[in-house]
Amino acid sequence: MSGKLNKQILDKIVAGAVARKHIYGAVFHVLSGDSVIDLTSAAGNLREDSQYYIASINKLFISAIILKLDTEGKLDMRDKISKYIPGETVRGLNVYKGKDHSGEIAIVHLMSHTSGIPCYLTDRQADGKREIAMLEAGIDRPWPIDRVIQEVKRMKSHFPPGRAGRAKYSDTNFQILSLIIENITGEPMNIVLKNLFQELSLARTYVYEDTDGSDLVPIYYKSEIVKIPLFLASTKNDIVSTAEDQMTFLRAFFNGYFSPKNRLKELEKWNNIFFPFKYGIGIQKFYIPRVFSPLHPVPDMIGHAGSTGSVAYHVPDLDIYITGTTNQQARPNVAFQTMIKIANRLR
Repeated sequence: MSGKLNKQILDKIVAGAVARKHIYGAVFHVLSGDSVIDLTSAAGNLREDSQYYIASINKLFISAIILKLDTEGKLDMRDKISKYIPGETVRGLNVYKGKDHSGEIAIVHLMSHTSGIPCYLTDRQADGKREIAMLEAGIDRPWPIDRVIQEVKRMKSHFPPGRAGRAKYSDTNFQILSLIIENITGEPMNIVLKNLFQELSLARTYVYEDTDGSDLVPIYYKSEIVKIPLFLASTKNDIVSTAEDQMTFLRAFFNGYFSPKNRLKELEKWNNIFFPFKYGIGIQKFYIPRVFSPLHPVPDMIGHAGSTGSVAYHVPDLDIYITGTTNQQARPNVAFQTMIKIANRLR
């Protein structure tokens, strides 16, 4: 690595993020594959050990568990979901142009967002409303899996499962994956996750269940604190963690803990979801085409992000890992700008 990154420089980069509008705190952990670089910095209302909501990075945890079950022979990602979920639950999940395609949905379609199933959070529900707008406004409602499935069956599907070149990011996919995990393991999803945290010694990571949420750094939407304890406690898979614990998990993921390293490349079957992201099988890629940054090309980053500015990425070209958050629902872009600044220092 020809560039320089030390604690002082990382402190400056992270402080710069907090200087941006509506960013009240930030924490970032940077670790090289050989552990020569191992730096953490925090600013604003976040400390290096602060526990924050990781948002959609929980999808990487769910993917990890599915990969482990696949490796252990307890499922095959090509299996139809009807093998693990009752028929009445599956029927009606994907009805496209009057035809029910639900029986065609495989586990891999859920993991890659190629199921065509509507997103109960971001798509318009039958009443025309979007749940994400309600949550951002602080309207807190529980969404257990049975309610998710009931609502999704009233919504419009996007395309038949596995349609070539089509992908649609949908939180519903990973809620259904959680249900599959429960049915295979015989344990509630929150317990499966707790067991995983214990295995990896993630001592400051937990599934959100306590509607008081006293350990959780407040989530912001612009200048408002968003309190959605009923929603977070209802999913059984929403996670609170630290930058350090996220790093432990991220390295385990990319170093063969859940699936042999040589199989991880098989997950890199990328489809466009929304710029600047592509989605593979259970993993997300952040990419900036060179035309947008010809003088300082941005290396691809593979892992996952969350809507609150949370990030957990491996940068293969630089062999570094970056975890952390800017903890702001309205401006997750600041987290990516911060990661790019970190990466530029390591060239």
